[in-house]
Amino acid sequence: MDVMTVTQVEAEDAPSPRSRRTWLNRKLVFGGAMILAVLLFTLLGRLFWDTKLARAASSPLNLAPGSPGHPLGTENSGRDMLALLISGGPTTLQVGLVVGVTSMVIGIMLGFAAGYLGGPVDAVIRTISDTALTIPSLAILIVVSAYVREMSVFTMALIVALFAWAGPTRVIRAQVLSMREMGYVRMARLSALSTPNIMFREMMPNLLPYLAAAFIGSASGGILAAVGLEALGLGPQRVPTLGMTVSNAIQGSAILRGMWWWWGLPTLVLMVIFIGLFLIAIGLDEIANPRLRGAKA
Repeated sequence: MDVMTVTQVEAEDAPSPRSRRTWLNRKLVFGGAMILAVLLFTLLGRLFWDTKLARAASSPLNLAPGSPGHPLGTENSGRDMLALLISGGPTTLQVGLVVGVTSMVIGIMLGFAAGYLGGPVDAVIRTISDTALTIPSLAILIVVSAYVREMSVFTMALIVALFAWAGPTRVIRAQVLSMREMGYVRMARLSALSTPNIMFREMMPNLLPYLAAAFIGSASGGILAAVGLEALGLGPQRVPTLGMTVSNAIQGSAILRGMWWWWGLPTLVLMVIFIGLFLIAIGLDEIANPRLRGAKA
């Protein structure tokens, strides 16, 4: 390859000013602000409110919001709702973080290996990921969780992560397949760079928006699966979480008894979390895909 050809390849791969990615996306900013609001509420709340009130029998039973000393009321086990929200918010986000990190680590390793190496490696990884996607994960999670004697938040997150890696693997594999024939990757091969260097130093930086969007999707899916398990009574019982609060409200017939604050307040916080993560994922997708933000590809 002569100098003129190398220059042409580099010029083709160089991003133009119109295609530069901007992180000032409205959906991304609004979604991040919603998640930040939940984090600030839970972190600052610990400084101004006693989280020990989240324990059973620590307060009077079934107080409505606005009661003296309990602005958001209490439930039928004597737990303060404000203390439950302050304690349960970070725990729920921790589940999403563990699921997102675990699924992305596995997805990056398998997706890059399948997309870049191809051949038998791609066939095996693609078959395994396709099989994992067809398995009814919620049913398997219920069975596995029912046989776990001591369920902690971390254990529940790892159980959920067992089925959360297949989606990121497929997304990353598809992106790597489209990138491995680009000019800068061919130049890296001609420069005798090792395969790990090409995959993780040359290609991965260009996939950061896709990886971030896949991480957010895995985290939100993990939170949803964990809340489902907790609503069925299969989550941790000793650690206050938003899903556990909803589960206790279902078991205590809160809707029939008119105790809307018992199930409505944790549901509202979960809605804020899910909408915030959804907006972040859409914003990152628009950053990665210029057609979605109205630019010419």
